[in-house]
Amino acid sequence: MWMLALRNILRQKSRTAMTLAAIAFGVAGLILTGGFIADVLTQLGEATIHSQLGHVQVFEKGYYEHGGRSPEKYVIEDAPRLADFAKRMPEVDAALQRVSFAGLLNNGKADWAVIGEGVEPDKENRLGTFVRVTAGRALEDGDSTGILVGDGVARALALKPGDAVTLVMNTADGALNTTELSVVGIFQSFSKDFDARAVRIPLAAAQKLLDRNGANSIVLLLHATADTDRAKHLLTSKLGELGLDVRDWVQLSDFYSKTVELYRTQFGVLQWIVLIMVLLSVFNTVNMSVFERVGEFGTLMALGNSRGYVFRLVLMENLMLGVAGALAGALIGIAVAVLASEVGISMPPPPNSNVGYTASIRLVPETLFVSVLVGVAATVVAAVLPAHRVSRTPIVDALRYNI
Repeated sequence: MWMLALRNILRQKSRTAMTLAAIAFGVAGLILTGGFIADVLTQLGEATIHSQLGHVQVFEKGYYEHGGRSPEKYVIEDAPRLADFAKRMPEVDAALQRVSFAGLLNNGKADWAVIGEGVEPDKENRLGTFVRVTAGRALEDGDSTGILVGDGVARALALKPGDAVTLVMNTADGALNTTELSVVGIFQSFSKDFDARAVRIPLAAAQKLLDRNGANSIVLLLHATADTDRAKHLLTSKLGELGLDVRDWVQLSDFYSKTVELYRTQFGVLQWIVLIMVLLSVFNTVNMSVFERVGEFGTLMALGNSRGYVFRLVLMENLMLGVAGALAGALIGIAVAVLASEVGISMPPPPNSNVGYTASIRLVPETLFVSVLVGVAATVVAAVLPAHRVSRTPIVDALRYNI
């Protein structure tokens, strides 16, 4: 049966070529679209991690929900010890302490409300590979009176590196405190809203201004993003009994979670569109082919072959077409993906971002498998109705087509 099905395919070269082309382009389109979406989500995730959030964060319970208004109420007193404990985990590359605060930044002429972070500069620089310093330099451990300001803050107060500013804020007890700082640099992160209000100062300076030791959060930078779930679960089991909350970057980034949901829904709809497109195209071709060969199938049944044999023969022909077309589409998709990735696809800044990026098309094994499966399945399903109809045609009526 296999050899007969192969000969039947090869003898109708033009129709076979049209069917293969429809299948191949559908499969290639799925691979390219899925690979592009996978790259967008991967780059978005890495930008989210390496500009602000890190892979995992540890903080006091309630800080995530209410700490934005009163961060001084949610301070981890033994943060240095917990950071050292986390750093000893094999998955962890660095453990950073952060202190959050809100205040007013004054340039001598105007005030600007800011949200600030007291950070460990050298560790923060290792984490923030997606943070661009657009003027001046990054904050360093030796900058006891330095401040790094977001691009939006710098534009609002007309600041440049070297300018003196005054930071006014409340201590943990509610008293007013102030300090003079020098702008060392201006940065852009992945989020335009964050840059519009954010400033960073050394951890010790923030603790002195708040008149309180400890940190609001411990941020973990891992060796690999794939280790996030494992590191989170290990920390949860160790620190949960201490009243600490452990969250990964996906939980902390509402924008990323909603973007992933949107793109996955879009790709699911696209898969259905390609499935229907291939199904209709193949159905039309198979229906015409089967109609032209009714006499041939009648002869096969007159020679003693069963109706089931004819049904299986038609399905086998289309299974072979589906496999060949899907594999051809996979090869086309892989070749185009590699070429496009070598050249790079220049992309504008995403929503709520200042920075554009260069996209590529990732070859995801799951997407390759699903795309090939969709191509084969659509081809076989398209042949079921014509195969059933011709196999049920009375032999006498089928033989009339030979006259």
